Amino acid sequence: MTTTARVRPAIVLVVAAEQIPVVDSEFARYARDYDVLCADDADGARELVRQALEDGQPVALLGVGWAVPGVEVGLDLLDELHTLLPAARRICLTSRGDYGLSLPRLREALGRGRIDTYLLIPTGPRDEEFHTAVTEYLSDWGWTASTPEVEGVQVIEGGSRAEVSRIRDFLDRMGIPHGVYSPDSEVGRQVLADLPSVQSGASPAFPVVASGLVGDPIEGATARMVARAVYGSPQTMDADDTIDLVVIGSGPAGLAAAVYGASEGLDTVVIESDAVGGQAGTSSMIRNYLGFPRGISGMRLAQRARFQASRFGARIYTGVAAEGIVPAASPGGSHVIRTESGELHARAVLVATGVTYRRLGIDPLEELVGLGVYYGAATSAAREMEGRSVFVVGGGNSAGQAAVYLARYAVRVTLCVRRPDLAATMSDYLIREIDSTDRITVRTSTRVVDGGGDSSLEWLELAGPDGAERVDAGGLFLLLGADPCGDWLPDEVVRDERGFVLTGRDVPMELWRNGRPPAALETTVPGIFAAGDLRAGSMKRVASASGEGAATVALVHAHLAP
Repeated sequence: MTTTARVRPAIVLVVAAEQIPVVDSEFARYARDYDVLCADDADGARELVRQALEDGQPVALLGVGWAVPGVEVGLDLLDELHTLLPAARRICLTSRGDYGLSLPRLREALGRGRIDTYLLIPTGPRDEEFHTAVTEYLSDWGWTASTPEVEGVQVIEGGSRAEVSRIRDFLDRMGIPHGVYSPDSEVGRQVLADLPSVQSGASPAFPVVASGLVGDPIEGATARMVARAVYGSPQTMDADDTIDLVVIGSGPAGLAAAVYGASEGLDTVVIESDAVGGQAGTSSMIRNYLGFPRGISGMRLAQRARFQASRFGARIYTGVAAEGIVPAASPGGSHVIRTESGELHARAVLVATGVTYRRLGIDPLEELVGLGVYYGAATSAAREMEGRSVFVVGGGNSAGQAAVYLARYAVRVTLCVRRPDLAATMSDYLIREIDSTDRITVRTSTRVVDGGGDSSLEWLELAGPDGAERVDAGGLFLLLGADPCGDWLPDEVVRDERGFVLTGRDVPMELWRNGRPPAALETTVPGIFAAGDLRAGSMKRVASASGEGAATVALVHAHLAP
């Protein structure tokens, strides 16, 4: 591990003078890692923030009281300070005396995204619920907005910047702290000097990925190579083993099936071509998932589910793409899953490979993928957007979440949607949050028709109701519709005209067996199931995908029963 230079971020707290002793005492537990700065009026808060900006000190958290001298209500001061510190998390602190009066406006502010949460100032010792909330927001800030204090992986860039971007995205989505260095940096020279190729007099192949997590340094690394190095390969299993359940894809549906399958005694293996979490894993913040009132990032949700599945014995392999399935030759036989790493034999298979974002299809922009142009939220690239004008294309929740997240860094975010409004495709809570975020502009009935740049994205051409317009652009994030990831499936697994897998009663009657439809989530091949976004008729939501994945396990048990 390499320890980087330490920077002490700040927590800025602004409450009335009589509340300072309590608030200062409560936040004293964070003083080892943060500068806890307190002010008792609005002018004092402005001075603290001005000084932090002047010193280049990052501010992780703004905690502002409901009643603060110098402003009508603390919410107004939070809005003002957040304009200067868009990456800081925002908590409104209220006393029990103000709680009843403040609650309606706090709920409205929370619904519009003006604050991350509101908390009652503790009135007794060990208010761990209060500190759980504070710690969650500090953790979220630490992962998304700050440079990691301790690196697990070093990436030495050179050669393909686009591949470096893909490697970084994989590491971010897997929750692996890392640093990127040039070959002539101190870390870069040290890593390169230890390479066998360099020691033998040859030139290294870039990028180079080094870490104890991946074993020997990887030259000419790709994201898939890193994925295999970190999480192993199913090649380590005996080729003659027959697995109870092979799950293909590790989004919410696949992970839920892994948790419930392994916990109920099924020998369960998950293979994933990319990072664990699927498309949902790229979401910067999911606020409407049951049981997480403060929201949870897709990365955190996937990470917790991965740990949970592993605890029950599920084996998860990343960087392993399924290339085909040979259905069982007879009832009770095993299916053969063909991968680039070899074959797996399974008594039951769940296909949960989800969907991928539709390609824009504009050649000059396709050539800049990873160089300012990104498919999906690409949270690893968000920090690089500081000071830039960024464009997000798409009208769904993923696009809305990406726009809100990017507004923490970019000077301006433009959300481009084909439809005349967002109401038909985006959740109401996200629309309200976008409306209340000054840095976000929504352009309806607008398409990206061209773009380019010398070595990275520099400009876009937009076509809208008023004609075409060329604009400067430092980033383009494309979250366009959904194409099913099922073209590798055999013809025996029947799909609809768009490529989504048919299950249960959606299967045409002429394909039913003995006059009976397949089980609810079973495909036209007995023992092969489908769940999540790949399945025709699914809701395309994290909660419903998780439910389908869990429900599949009961159907697998029924299929395996003698």
